[in-house]
Amino acid sequence: MTPEQQSDPVIDEIREVRRRISEQCGHDPERLVAYYMELQQQYPDRLIERTAPAAVPDPSAA
Repeated sequence: MTPEQQSDPVIDEIREVRRRISEQCGHDPERLVAYYMELQQQYPDRLIERTAPAAVPDPSAA
């Protein structure tokens, strides 16, 4: 982070939690994915379904 950038406490906390989770998984990407997949199965009601963005008509096509 450069001196011009200011620290955001919320972002810093998120980064710290993510770092700790990664550390608990031995910084192993496969274990991290398995951990997050398990959380998704455990808490499906907390997930948001992504839908395709609405098509925006191209004005030049008219």
